[in-house]
Amino acid sequence: MKERQGGCLCGAVRYVMKGEPETAAICHCRHCQKQSASLFSFNLFVKEANFTQHGETRVFEDRGDSGHPSYRHFCGSCGSPILTRVSTMPGVVLVKAGTLDSLAGIQPPGLEIYTDRAPYWLAPVDGTQRFALSP
Repeated sequence: MKERQGGCLCGAVRYVMKGEPETAAICHCRHCQKQSASLFSFNLFVKEANFTQHGETRVFEDRGDSGHPSYRHFCGSCGSPILTRVSTMPGVVLVKAGTLDSLAGIQPPGLEIYTDRAPYWLAPVDGTQRFALSP
């Protein structure tokens, strides 16, 4: 089984991800934009059983457009976002792809959500399913 490792900027939080993600998604919602300090967040959907974390994260409880809680985990030392747990998706963690040690061979996103909040000049990713909001 393929194994990938990653972690935060300062190294206080590390993780191991086994197997391939279920899917990958780009989210353009305002909460992901603010949390990532970027135009979108690139998330890998990983079964919780295939994800092992070393080191403690701090957690921010967020409520997006749906009103359901999302739990955004980040390093308390350097602030790097590590993952999000969404209450409507039990057993799955959304790992922030940028925290992987290597992006070599990473799968392309299968979908883009909240595309109505993406900048007009940002081109769609070829081959993705696109949704103006969340499906």
